[in-house]
Amino acid sequence: MRKWLPLTAVCLGAFMLLVDVTIVTVALPDMAVDMHTGFAGLQWVMDIYALTLAALLLAAGALADRAGRRRVYLAGLGLFALASLACGLADGPGALIAFRAVQGLGAAAMFATTMALLNGAYQGRDRGVAFGVWGAVNGAAAAAGPIVGGLLTEHFGWRWIFFVNLPVCALAVLVTLKSVGESRDPHAKGLDLPGTVTFTAAAGCVTYALIRGGENGWTSGATLGFFVLGAVALVSFLVVERRSARPMLDLGLFRSRAFVGIMTAALLMSAAAFAYFLYVSMWLQSVLGMGPVAAGLALVPMSLAAFVVSAVAGRHLHRLPARYSVGGGMLLIGAGALLLALVSADSSWPVLVPGLLVAGAGVGAVGPSLAAAAMDAVAPARAGMAGGALNTARQLGMALGIAVLGGLFHAGVRSGLPSAARDLADPLTSGQAAAVIGRAPRLEGVVEAAFASGLRETFVVAGVLGLAGGLLALWLMRPAAAVAPAPAEAPAAL
Repeated sequence: MRKWLPLTAVCLGAFMLLVDVTIVTVALPDMAVDMHTGFAGLQWVMDIYALTLAALLLAAGALADRAGRRRVYLAGLGLFALASLACGLADGPGALIAFRAVQGLGAAAMFATTMALLNGAYQGRDRGVAFGVWGAVNGAAAAAGPIVGGLLTEHFGWRWIFFVNLPVCALAVLVTLKSVGESRDPHAKGLDLPGTVTFTAAAGCVTYALIRGGENGWTSGATLGFFVLGAVALVSFLVVERRSARPMLDLGLFRSRAFVGIMTAALLMSAAAFAYFLYVSMWLQSVLGMGPVAAGLALVPMSLAAFVVSAVAGRHLHRLPARYSVGGGMLLIGAGALLLALVSADSSWPVLVPGLLVAGAGVGAVGPSLAAAAMDAVAPARAGMAGGALNTARQLGMALGIAVLGGLFHAGVRSGLPSAARDLADPLTSGQAAAVIGRAPRLEGVVEAAFASGLRETFVVAGVLGLAGGLLALWLMRPAAAVAPAPAEAPAAL
């Protein structure tokens, strides 16, 4: 069994960093009360982690190729542990958000190296087994996040969702030191620092603008200003990458129509399938009165359906062209979100089950197909970069999805309130619905209707994003039309 220790080391880190994307979901209402933070603060607690992970993933991979993958993985584990401790000890929302960003940096260092470490540790059949287990662990992390977060929050307090990372990090470091060998890319080039800075600035400015727009209005000076800064940074990134001798992302990859379709699907999948969990958790706990564990369990149908589809149907999906599994799966994700939009003021948690099952089936169809399709769409020499771009798109989709859907949720709750009570929108979306109802029981029906309004807007837009992603994938990933040979010229008349 000693040969599987490298797999254990890698899976410990991967499971932990992916769980931390969603583990805070069910803890946010308790965080809001304890730290007296508002809706935008709650969004940032989730968003900053995914945003940092997305922005630095490609750069971390390039650094690992040059400095050593084992070394960067261990550094990521250490940084993740320290940041987790700091998150658990944070005394205010600003400190918590800052330390979540540092957590994202450590996660990027770990995530960027996991596949390369497995690739170097195993060959032949063992490599296939290792990647299969690693993929299953990644899927299990999505299911475990809300449940683990709920158990820890309900029985020990929300700070333990961060403290629990410390022993896991220590075990991962120990197993890595004992079993994982060092590896590098002898042909690795230097870091693309200008590309990293401009990409991070673009993603950060756009996300900040989306959150500010939902909070302060889309025409406010700050919102428009950050959209402009984001656009400038994005253009700068494209210019830098086009001119760089060692680009973080080779823009030539996007000459492949199929690759564009794959990246679009990856971006929209996270936004359409996962970004609304925060707002659903708010509804389950602060309006329906469910505890963190029950709220986490209410979200399990999606993960369960995704696991079953990817495990059972996955063995047959490879027989289909990737455009059908990716495009069809995205259409299911969109349809599931639209089913969730059937929520009403008198609904309870079972109304979520059909939509979560359908969306989960879509996730199970899309997930296993995206990576293989990305590898097939590019030259073998660009496979590592394509994989990094795929993971970046997924995490960026999560960050942007939380920001976009958050603005819609807040606006929907506000519009669902009577004009005389619209000042309640901020406390309601900050997890204080139970307190509002407790002070004024006559408002219970008003609060339930307002939350249903916000959730419906959120689910409808998520559904549109999923359907759009499916249609784009089906169109962009279609085989290139064969070019008919030119007809032979008729001989000239004599």
